[in-house]
Amino acid sequence: MSRASRLDWPHFGRQRHRPNKREPALILFDCDGTLVDSHGHIVAVMRRAFIEMGLEPPSHQAVRAIIGLSLDAAVAALWPDGGADERRELAAAYRRLYRDTPAGHGLHDGVRETLEELAQRGWWMGVVTGKSLPGLMRVFEAFDLARFFLVWRTADQCPSKPHPAMALECMAELGVPAARTRVVGDAVMDMQMARAAGARGIGVSFGAADEAALMRSGAFAVVHRFDELLAHFPPLPAASASCTIGA
Repeated sequence: MSRASRLDWPHFGRQRHRPNKREPALILFDCDGTLVDSHGHIVAVMRRAFIEMGLEPPSHQAVRAIIGLSLDAAVAALWPDGGADERRELAAAYRRLYRDTPAGHGLHDGVRETLEELAQRGWWMGVVTGKSLPGLMRVFEAFDLARFFLVWRTADQCPSKPHPAMALECMAELGVPAARTRVVGDAVMDMQMARAAGARGIGVSFGAADEAALMRSGAFAVVHRFDELLAHFPPLPAASASCTIGA
């Protein structure tokens, strides 16, 4: 399991917001369904992968329910009767189709503006996602997001959500305690991961799970637009000593 994140991808290690003179606090964002409006694309590609394998495709609802898991865990959940070799073949088909199929999706409304404001308010930010590391890098590059994030963990670096490893490793890398960490996500497993890591979770209702499901899974609040997050993250007060992160 790799502990490196930005060091693995030096191209993305430049010109990020690096606030100082504040006691550090961290927001960890899920990617698909939270930052990026990609659920429709994921569902379509997964169903195509099943069809390509000569299998009955899962329902739209079934695919949406596994978004956020690592690909291997998602395939296992959708095809419990498949053998190990067959599941690997299906996962490979999904990766190829996802890479080669025009996405046609973008950021949720208000994402970039909200991230800009959160950075100005002194919050450190990271990403914890079921995507692969190359997949996350493609999102960063496509939408110019890397500059906002100091740390990230992906499904090929850590166990799949709701295991807390992604959140725990991000907190450890930046030296931010769980009490000063928030996890923002659209899925039940995001809230479960936050709770398992000792952090607080904030759900977004415009992705995989509705408000009731997010609250049941441990969210302490749910927002219905991305910019509503600003109400939960006020400007951080100045600290007595610098808390800059090294380059």
